[in-house]
Amino acid sequence: MHEGKANVEDNERLWKDYAEPPEVKITLNKSNSAVMLFDGSDFSHWIGENQKPIGWEIEDGVMKIVPGTGSIMTRDNYRDFKMHLEFKLPQLDAGVSGQYRANSGVYIQRRYEVQILDSYGLEPQDNDCGAIYMFKAPDTNACARPNEWQSYDIIFRAARFDSQDPYVKKLENAKITVWHNGILIHRNVTIPNKTGAGQIEGPDPGPILLQDHSNEIWFRNIWIEPLQN
Repeated sequence: MHEGKANVEDNERLWKDYAEPPEVKITLNKSNSAVMLFDGSDFSHWIGENQKPIGWEIEDGVMKIVPGTGSIMTRDNYRDFKMHLEFKLPQLDAGVSGQYRANSGVYIQRRYEVQILDSYGLEPQDNDCGAIYMFKAPDTNACARPNEWQSYDIIFRAARFDSQDPYVKKLENAKITVWHNGILIHRNVTIPNKTGAGQIEGPDPGPILLQDHSNEIWFRNIWIEPLQN
């Protein structure tokens, strides 16, 4: 696991607010208690958002968004965890810009979004790839070129609520650490509230949601490991 200190090779890649990502690698180690959410075979760990049938496709062991068919989310809910997933963005025409460039997102507990977007070579903003959507930009732009596989490694600690009055009194905010393509972009960041279109915060655990935002995007090698309090 990276501890947030760049090695010599990292230093050679970093400049300004940009980073040239290395080849896709798994930053977090997976233990025997990890759940393989997608191994390339089926959608057995997933359901369509709002009870819709899953309209996405699996081709050659890769999950593909079929634009307009809706988002998908895990059957199970999670509180504290670490997870890994890989994604690939399409090469769009040069005239397509901003939030229209291969937009998707990973919604943690269906509440907090880690943005997916073609942001290669851009000054990182709070709605670019790797951002905690509309709350915090990534510390560096680690986005790879379109048509290259990328990875997110995430450690998440859920918000804590008063057991006597859980829907009114929050004791601690959620916290998240994210590596993008093996590069640390958020370190133990406190998230004070839901982000964007996320669900309202509460004491209950929630699913992982992968967003259909009308772009064809590919996912593979998704696993999650619940963590003890």
